[in-house]
Amino acid sequence: MTVILADVLVMVHLLFVAFVMAGGFLLVRWPKLIWLHLPAAAWGAFIEFTGGLCPLTPLENHLRVLGGESAYSGGFVERYLLPVLYPENLTVPIQQVLGGVVVAVNLAAYALAYRALRQKRAE
Repeated sequence: MTVILADVLVMVHLLFVAFVMAGGFLLVRWPKLIWLHLPAAAWGAFIEFTGGLCPLTPLENHLRVLGGESAYSGGFVERYLLPVLYPENLTVPIQQVLGGVVVAVNLAAYALAYRALRQKRAE
């Protein structure tokens, strides 16, 4: 059961990363989502810029060990989703570049959302 929880946590983690990266584009349709997205994007950028580790990572590993597995061995989730979240050669400088990508993508998304909101109000 704990291995299943770890797999679910990895999927949640991947969805959170996707939300951090692309959630700003949802603001065009749902502007109030900014109250969820802005802290998520700030957290994602902070983790990358500082070379930190998301607290979900040790929890995922702990659940796997409790389930009798070694961390990230075998299976669909480990084979296909984990490399997206945890690339093999990830270094702090690469994380900092990724942090810059998070900021740049979200600035573009927020600019589009702001422009759409202004056009909507002008109509």
